[in-house]
Amino acid sequence: MSMPELNHPEPEREERTLPPNLRRDLPLVPVDSVAGRALMAVIAILTFLAALSAGAAVLAARASDQWRGAISNEMTIQIRPDSHRSIDDDVARAVAMAQALDGIDSVRAVPKAESDKLLEPWLGTGLDLVELPVPRLIVLKLKAGASPDLASFGPTLRREVPTAILDDHRLWVRRLSAMAGTIVASGFAIVLLVLTAAALAVAFATRGAMAGSRDSVEVLHFVGADDGFIAREFQSRFIRLGLRGGAIGGLAAILAIALIGFVVSRWRTAPEAEQLQALFGAFEIGWAGYAAVLLVAVVVAAIAGLVSRFTVRHYLRMLA
Repeated sequence: MSMPELNHPEPEREERTLPPNLRRDLPLVPVDSVAGRALMAVIAILTFLAALSAGAAVLAARASDQWRGAISNEMTIQIRPDSHRSIDDDVARAVAMAQALDGIDSVRAVPKAESDKLLEPWLGTGLDLVELPVPRLIVLKLKAGASPDLASFGPTLRREVPTAILDDHRLWVRRLSAMAGTIVASGFAIVLLVLTAAALAVAFATRGAMAGSRDSVEVLHFVGADDGFIAREFQSRFIRLGLRGGAIGGLAAILAIALIGFVVSRWRTAPEAEQLQALFGAFEIGWAGYAAVLLVAVVVAAIAGLVSRFTVRHYLRMLA
């Protein structure tokens, strides 16, 4: 008599699950996380500041070119009032001497009414300036590429018209050039500092992401993945973050510059706007300025990718 077979229940198999960061359907670097969104916001803000600085530098360079172009091609003669001399005769004599000078294209004596109008932004309107000793101006336009003999013309003018002062604007051109150069250099220095801050932010974020994905990195090393593969995974992720943040910051900078230009154009009828336009021109950065803004956004994305790659490789060498 055979013994009945006993059906012993098989022990239940323990389900082994991978850690959440090693699941098959998750990427090596988290695609959407709080740290990633925060880094993108930081990159956008830094790109915005860097793009504004680059736009301001381009605007200062354009304004400087306009100043030098307007000043270097002309000279002025100032005739001061003298109670013992006829200012109209002195103006006529100075105009005749300037017209005889080689290299002069045109000579124009500014009317007294126009000279008085130039003082309105400071003195106001409706004032009687007859009793005030307001100098008269004579504007000399130079021919293109001409170099008048100012060394002899200046003393000759002073002998003939003792109240005349010749201003060839060379001192102002040097001062304007130095000021514009300082502004442009400061703008680019700010751009470099902001880009450095962006690189440091990406480096710290990459180290944080590497620390959070350490188990994944160790498994990848165990199955034979090399450092280049892991670095490319992190690099592609941070390049996308840099492109998004750079695009947002660059677009915001372009909109801000366009809005400022629109406000200035609408405010152009005010006396203060005339002075602002004389200082900054039409407040337009042109295609070169917008290209500089776009270049800043692209550079930020490139920095994000390169810094993340170098940081990952350094981190992997430390783990080895």
